[in-house]
Amino acid sequence: MRFMIMVRANAQSESGAMPEESLVAAMAAFHETLAKAGVLLDANGLQPSAKGWRVRYCGGKRTVIDGPFAETKELIAGYTVIQVRSREEAMEWARRFPAPFGDAADGEIEVRPLYEFDDFEPSESIERFKALDAGLR
Repeated sequence: MRFMIMVRANAQSESGAMPEESLVAAMAAFHETLAKAGVLLDANGLQPSAKGWRVRYCGGKRTVIDGPFAETKELIAGYTVIQVRSREEAMEWARRFPAPFGDAADGEIEVRPLYEFDDFEPSESIERFKALDAGLR
């Protein structure tokens, strides 16, 4: 089972300010532990929404909307993807995740399972996705 741990953005992460070295060190140590346990698939921080954009789909049309986006509580500042045996194991790893903006600052992470191919009914389209996935590994 794969899970994505998402770090919710805040005013600090949206300002573009780089995290303090102590936080980088804590994150590095945690991710090294994930890697040594063989569960880390990917992890990265995201630049502020001011450097991004959204594509809105409405009535068959696409509209590009440049950042920044006002609602920081709806934004993601970074993510970690893990592969574990169970929801409970994912929860144990999430409980060990360092406070995303330091121990003294408020922060929040969200953890959600990723869809697996077996979650879908067999189809030609799913087989196409499986072939793409195999080519990426």
